[in-house]
Amino acid sequence: MKFRRALVGLSRDNAYLTFKYALFAAFSIFANLGVQYLTARIIEGKCQLYACLITGTLGGLVVKYALDKHFIFYYHVAHIREEGVRFFLYSLMGIVTTLIFWGTEIAFEMAFRSSYARYMGGLLGLIVGYAVKYQLDKRFVFVRPGEDSVS
Repeated sequence: MKFRRALVGLSRDNAYLTFKYALFAAFSIFANLGVQYLTARIIEGKCQLYACLITGTLGGLVVKYALDKHFIFYYHVAHIREEGVRFFLYSLMGIVTTLIFWGTEIAFEMAFRSSYARYMGGLLGLIVGYAVKYQLDKRFVFVRPGEDSVS
């Protein structure tokens, strides 16, 4: 019921943006966890968890950046240098959210000693991380010239 009340307060545009962002976050989560799963099939041993985290994060990062830039923030770059700056800032903001994601996934792995629990922790961490990431990206990454960076 609380969720429904929260949605009623959203404008139609904000509700559509929220839906799109959630959908794209789901695509990115699928890419991240899918790459992790494939990495786990290839790498075994003590470093498997960390190899999965790194490869999954990189896979999800590329997918999420492209979707956010084009379909959430409608941000277009004029030069390749600007693309590099945007991607760098996007990745930098992602450090905060990656710590949330990795911390949750590692905590579930340590608590339950199960790959299924690890993926559930990863899913939870990614959901929370993406909610934080939207706010960071809106304020610091996809700011157009002349806009206030913290609004």
